[in-house]
Amino acid sequence: MERFQIGYAKVNINPFLGIGIRGYYVPRFAKGFLDDLESSALALKCGETTILLVSVDNCGIDTDLTVRYRTAIAKACGISYDAIFLSSTHTHTGPLLRPSEAFDADPEPIARYADFLEQRLADLSVMALADLRPARMGFVIGRAPERIAYIRRYKMKDGSTWTCPPINDPNIDHPIGTLDQRVNVLRFDREGADSIVLMNYGVHADTINGEQISSDWLGWLRRTVEKALDGVKCICFVGAQGDVGSTHVYPSGGDMNDTQISFDNEMKSPGMARFVGRALAGTILQVYDKVEYVDVEKINILHKYIRVKANIPDPKDLPLAHKYKDLHDAGRDDQIPYTAMELTTVVAEAIRMCQLENGPDYFTLELTGVRLGPVALIGIPGEPFTDIGVGIKDTEGWPMIMPCCLTNGEAGYFPMKEAFDEGGYEARSSNYVSGVAEAIIQGAKELLADLKRSGI
Repeated sequence: MERFQIGYAKVNINPFLGIGIRGYYVPRFAKGFLDDLESSALALKCGETTILLVSVDNCGIDTDLTVRYRTAIAKACGISYDAIFLSSTHTHTGPLLRPSEAFDADPEPIARYADFLEQRLADLSVMALADLRPARMGFVIGRAPERIAYIRRYKMKDGSTWTCPPINDPNIDHPIGTLDQRVNVLRFDREGADSIVLMNYGVHADTINGEQISSDWLGWLRRTVEKALDGVKCICFVGAQGDVGSTHVYPSGGDMNDTQISFDNEMKSPGMARFVGRALAGTILQVYDKVEYVDVEKINILHKYIRVKANIPDPKDLPLAHKYKDLHDAGRDDQIPYTAMELTTVVAEAIRMCQLENGPDYFTLELTGVRLGPVALIGIPGEPFTDIGVGIKDTEGWPMIMPCCLTNGEAGYFPMKEAFDEGGYEARSSNYVSGVAEAIIQGAKELLADLKRSGI
């Protein structure tokens, strides 16, 4: 039997004050820190195969930068580019990695931070590989508690579809979709070194708002787990969260404790981040001692590329799209006849139309599959709806499958087919036409079959 080994490392990736903050269609610039941004890495080795799983506290790393960072990591570590699984946590209080004229952001510190992050990720990966120790792996599926996550798309009584409607809006009829409350937990016990717990769950890391840098609920979860469990380190990979937020549109009891309603109708505050992080940490603590240990005799990482059609705008819609985009770029959103999430939706839709005015007709998406014995991770290069995660998890023959968003790329929202007829922010801003979600599910199932065959 080949010896299974695990290595771990963590680094601070805090940016400079004044850098533009990514996450909304309004300008924000870092004025301080609520807590640290971090990147963590797991190095996996079994026989001749080495894999790196890297989690980064950032809103998202686009495809070009992902290629650059994976290339730098591969060079620094002497491993294959294809052996790297690079995933963002999607915090909405982290720095821009690309200059954006729409935010009037100084490009120099953004470019400087992107360079800094490249070196940090390379160093992190080298340290994780140097930390390899013999290990055993256990897995267990827990259940998230109530009040931390909700489907954020709603059918309204007037027949329209809204993402994040106002709290207690009498026009709300029902949420469109069902939550997947499964929390995937992996535990790695290592010889003579800290144990590692890996958590995978799908909810937006968008509970804070403002101009203070923060890792959002991910930081609270990691810190809480590590404080509660001696000799344990925690790493997180966010699941299918494209249509999942943390706002209860009918708050009651103590739902509004330590929180407030933000400009986009959502419950946001440092208190919300603390609540979500602690609650999910509680799930880990409930199941940590009851993992099922399994032999890991083989690990593997494979990639599958799928081609999807672009959401090319109708030429008749372009004049208004250019008007709205120009107003937004000039900081004149008050002249666009919408507010709150309706404003965000029409601005995002206008930007999508202008960007795709001249194509391309198709996009290529990279799906990444990792096999750890009987367990699999599926990396998706954007923000998949929760039903994508459910569809992938329903693949037979795997006791645990972990869909991971924003992995090896950042390609926007992947709504389900019905969402394109229903509308809402995610579908109207998506770069893809109806069917992209179903193509991802099918591609992931084929990738899982390839991983299964590779283990024979």
